[in-house]
Amino acid sequence: MSEITSAEYKKVAGHSIADPVLQSALESLQSRLGPATQNLYQNLPEGQELRKIAHGYRRKAIDNLDILLEALADNVQKNGGTVHFAATDKEAVDICLNIARDHNVKKVVKGKSMVTEEIGLNHALEEAGIDVAETDLGEFIIQLADEKPTHIVAPAIHKTRQQVGKLFSEKLGTPYTEDPPSLTFDARKALREKFLTADMGITGCNLACAETGHITTVSNEGNIRMSTTLPKVHVAFMGMERIVANLEEQQSILRLMSMGAAGQQIGGYVSYIGGPAAEDHCDGPQAFHLIIVDNGRSKILADEEFREMLCCIRCGACLNVCPVYGKIGGQAYGSAYSGPVGAVVTPLLFGVNNAADLCTGETLCGACRQACPLEINLPRMLLALRAKLSEGDAKWEVQPKGKSEKLMFEAWQKIIKRRKVYDLFFKIGYVLQKILPAQDGMIRRLPFPFNGWTNNRNLKPLAAKTFMQRWKEREGGKQ
Repeated sequence: MSEITSAEYKKVAGHSIADPVLQSALESLQSRLGPATQNLYQNLPEGQELRKIAHGYRRKAIDNLDILLEALADNVQKNGGTVHFAATDKEAVDICLNIARDHNVKKVVKGKSMVTEEIGLNHALEEAGIDVAETDLGEFIIQLADEKPTHIVAPAIHKTRQQVGKLFSEKLGTPYTEDPPSLTFDARKALREKFLTADMGITGCNLACAETGHITTVSNEGNIRMSTTLPKVHVAFMGMERIVANLEEQQSILRLMSMGAAGQQIGGYVSYIGGPAAEDHCDGPQAFHLIIVDNGRSKILADEEFREMLCCIRCGACLNVCPVYGKIGGQAYGSAYSGPVGAVVTPLLFGVNNAADLCTGETLCGACRQACPLEINLPRMLLALRAKLSEGDAKWEVQPKGKSEKLMFEAWQKIIKRRKVYDLFFKIGYVLQKILPAQDGMIRRLPFPFNGWTNNRNLKPLAAKTFMQRWKEREGGKQ
């Protein structure tokens, strides 16, 4: 499994907020993609109803996952491919390593894949002595820099052209330049050599069609087609939920995915892949393997409260409008999945306790649901995760957090239900606050365990009288 650093959410978020380059990049991204996506939604030929219909397609597929996966496997095999089911991340990695050994693979080129990031495939291949090259330009930059991506679709937005120029000069041995076309040419030259010498191509899967036995990949650079046609072996990784029943449903979802991801009517390169090259075809791999990964998805599937999360198509639209992501970027989330989608799926896949800060860090403003092409109710699931953190949940192995906070709220509930007790509490608080550090009439610091309220802001002091006391005085004692 890839290393999960969600426990460092607050620390990394603080560094991100203080990074002017990242702040500028995030502001630019959200100001462009968020409005562009909304404009496309508003002008759908079928109207806004298409988003609800597509949500229904995804939900129907999730509810019938066992039947559709069986049909997909049968049809891929009819097309000459091989299908593997992996219950865990380790099984998925081991299957890929075995395929690589069987074909004496020394070099691998990869298209961008969230699932392979999730299971830590690159590290495992490198440990096995296999050279691995990411071929999406953003992922290529991130790999050279040995960093985690900042965005699901645009992983290297936090890098300036000067930083990329320096990185290419150091890692590729090219003359330093900060000219974007020249940098693109340098990357193309380096990657073309890798494409031509690779033994295996690895990709993800945006959607798979059970009816035809084809997986679909979408990109804007053409790198995925190079990864799937030039090497002698193609291995595709697919989260088990990324499936639809037929091509009609697939077409609608792919259109919406492109709108959500990059504000496009459709991605530049949409490829349908179902097996190895036919005998009379000169292009294409000799072998095609599809690895269908569970790795915690069955547990989500079994929980009606969170099953809707499996409808997600990882387009990144929610990142392009989220005010929290717009300040902290993707690296703070500590996994392959960032933004509102990461705040839900990372705790569900890797442990709610391990990623507790993610779901409590979101604002619940609802912008993610409005931006999602399928209108997935992420705020509802964020609240559900918070409830489990507060109350505990045996099914998700969640220990209740903040017992002291819970006790304080229970005590407060009892106080406010009794007028005389509340008035006495208020008077005591009014007197005690005078000994607290103050500045310009504001309380600067509360004592433990209330100090969290004043870590980043000052508080207005209690008034001399409660609202009810002032009201009674104004109304001459009338209730």
